Parts: sequence; structure tokens; C-alpha cells
Amino acid sequence: MTTTTAGPATGSWARTPDLFAAARWDGQHDGAVTVEDAGTVLVAGGADASGKAVKQSAYYDPADAKWHAAGALDTARRLHTITPIGNGAALVTGGLGVDGTPLDTVELYDPKNHSWTRLTPTMGQARWGHSAVLLPGGTVLVAGGSAIRTGSTVHALRSAEIFHPDDHDTWTAAADLTDARTGHTAIVLHGGVVLVCGGSAPVGTAEDPALAFCELYDGTKWTPTGSLRHARRHHQATRLTDKTVLITGGLAPGAPAGGPFDPFSQRTAERFNLDTGAWTAASDMPSGRALHRAVALGDATVLVVGGAAGDRDEAGYRSAVLYDPGTTPGTDSWTPVAGLGEGRYAFAAARSAGNVLVASGVSRSGLAAADPDVTELTGTAELFTPGSHP
Repeated sequence: MTTTTAGPATGSWARTPDLFAAARWDGQHDGAVTVEDAGTVLVAGGADASGKAVKQSAYYDPADAKWHAAGALDTARRLHTITPIGNGAALVTGGLGVDGTPLDTVELYDPKNHSWTRLTPTMGQARWGHSAVLLPGGTVLVAGGSAIRTGSTVHALRSAEIFHPDDHDTWTAAADLTDARTGHTAIVLHGGVVLVCGGSAPVGTAEDPALAFCELYDGTKWTPTGSLRHARRHHQATRLTDKTVLITGGLAPGAPAGGPFDPFSQRTAERFNLDTGAWTAASDMPSGRALHRAVALGDATVLVVGGAAGDRDEAGYRSAVLYDPGTTPGTDSWTPVAGLGEGRYAFAAARSAGNVLVASGVSRSGLAAADPDVTELTGTAELFTPGSHP
């Protein structure tokens, strides 16, 4: 594999107006989404500095490079999903409410009135930490996540269900996942096949074990496919082509039986090939990171930005790197690019009119913060403009 280069920084970051209220988003499916071809970016919900769910919603318009208030969600929620469903609309599902109650409620964003409407019926299962992706036919597949079994016992779900916007906003059950999981990633590939990978399965310990298992949904059933080379949670999955996916980083997996302990988040990256169902090692990132964001730039390259080594007692990273998959196997590479003005993790990020917008997130937590009992959020937003490749 090509070694990481340290060539000149390409691209630049510029401050853009702050988000109205700072928040954090800890998953891949709850943060910012691009809802229109022109690059309008929508954020909704999330958690405040105390970790409680919020109702706020806002959209960024690249035409005037400003944030605009959107109507508040009907229900405050975090660890939910937000999915663009076409024509500027978006669907929000599940999550945890302000008092920590699991939610089965669903809300629809109206881009004309910039408002949210609570839909009925609700999902068949209250869940958080799940995935939600738009399928080619216009339906939305929701899968996995966490739920309360009895009392306060948390467990991961195998169940999946499908939202039908053209059939009176109804829900139908889908086939169960082969493995229960929460905090995983989901990507739609060629033919509408959905790749789900990683995440965790709560076992009642302080650190839930990360998963390496992956599976594919073909519209009817789930089928196991090749497992990740490294078990991962709080990683990122990015579609490279309609048949390949890039996985980056994640929290350190702890000390698996027979394996070494890595006290830092993972530097490793890997690529999935739909034709073979196999994962192959990609070049390592210059440094490990979790709770970061990875955004495809539309030219086969991927911008990986921010993150931290863990989810507590951390300061957010400023660093950003650009992944080039190369033209033949073994020619991929990472190139450092200009860093953020303010380090952050668990933030919102999405493409906007050819650029990448990042907003809010955690700047410092625990012992890294001025007050160890107060997580420091940032409300700042920055816009990355790609430069020429080195």
C-alpha cells in the first residue's frame, strides 16, 4: 500500500456563521444531511452540554452562506436518525427523549414551510442508535438499534422495519438482521443492496464490545457477508463507488482474546467490495480517530476530519486528511490537508455546493475541559473548500 504522504495542504477552511445553539451528534445517522441538490444542509435534534435531548432544527443555505431557523421538532431527541427522502424533505425516527425515554415517534420535514410534522402511525419498535437509509423505491429501511428489555436493561435489536411515504406513511416489518447491533453504519450500494457493519452489542459493562460482523439486505432478507478486519464502533462508513465502501477509525476495541491491546483509537481503514463480499486493508490513516466525520467529495476522494481518541476526557482534533483510493490496488494514499480552526468531535458534517460544512460538536470533555463536570460544546461552523490534489 502507498505510504501516507505529507505534501502541501490542499483546500482551506473558512469560518461561517455559528449554529444558533450548540449540540452534539454521536452517530453516523443522526447528524447533518444534505437535503437539496443545491447543497442545503439540515440539522435537527441532538444533545446539549448536559447530554439531554434537544428540539432545535436549522438549515444552512449556501446561497447566502447562513444558518436559518427551522421549526423545532415536536419531540426532543438524540441518537435518532435523520434521512433525506427527496425534494428537500427529511424523515426523523426514534431516538431518546429529554428524559431518556426510548422513542417510536416519527417526524417529517417540510422544506417549503421549514417545519416538522409528527406522523402516525409510529414505528413498530421504540429504538435509538439505529440506522435509517433511503432505498431506491423511495422507502426508508430502519434497522437495529437499542431498546429496553425489562426495567432498565438495555439490549441490541435484530428487528428492522420499512417506512412507506407513498402508502399513507405506513410501516411494515422487514426481515430481522442476522446479528443484533446498535451504533452501526448502513450504506446503500448497487441495486439497492444495503451494507450494515460494525456497531456494538450491549452486555451490561462500561465498555460494550465492538462488532466486526457485517451483513447485506437485498430487499427481502439479510445475508452475512465478510467481517471487518477490525471490530469497530464510532467509526465512519463512506461510499466510494456503487460497489465499494471505505471504513475509517473507531474506538479502540479493548483487549480481545489472543489479541494486543491498543490504547488509542484505530488508525486502520479498510475497503469493502460488493462483488466479492470481502474486506481488504486500506492504507492506515496518519493517526487514529473516532467520533470523526468522513465525507465523500464526489471525485472518488474522501475528507476525514476531526474526531478524538475516545468519548470522554478528550479534546477534539483539528486535523483533516484526504483519502485517494488510487487507480489500482495498493495505490491508495492519505494526504494531510488544512486543519479545522477549532477541534471537535461528535459534530455535524455534510457536503454543501461542492464544499464540506462542519458545525458544532464537542470541543472538550471531562478532564480536558475547564470544568471536568461540564462538557464543552462549540457552536462554531466552518466550510472546507477543496483545492487541487498534490
